[in-house]
Amino acid sequence: MDAKRLYEHLKMIQEPKGYYLNKDMDMTMPLIESLLINKERLGYMACPCRLANGDFADDKDIICPCVYRNPDVEEYGACFCALYVSKEYNEGKTEKKVVPERRPPEKILF
Repeated sequence: MDAKRLYEHLKMIQEPKGYYLNKDMDMTMPLIESLLINKERLGYMACPCRLANGDFADDKDIICPCVYRNPDVEEYGACFCALYVSKEYNEGKTEKKVVPERRPPEKILF
């Protein structure tokens, strides 16, 4: 699957759920491409904004869409990496803020 097809696939699945792909394509397409790289490298689409350790069980919380996406979009209008956003975010009705990391510190690799 190429990045354009993945973009269309994610859009089709997620928009009916109220999660939109960021309209800033200069930001969105590199994130989509990174998901594909992670899929090839790890066997699953780990969040492109976090460091996966390569163990599916340990990384399960950051497989895109990660478990933090819903609360991030609800509270900030965007997920941590701003791949998924609210409709209001894309329409410029939500102030763009830095989304803090919700992943527990013990799961974050340095």
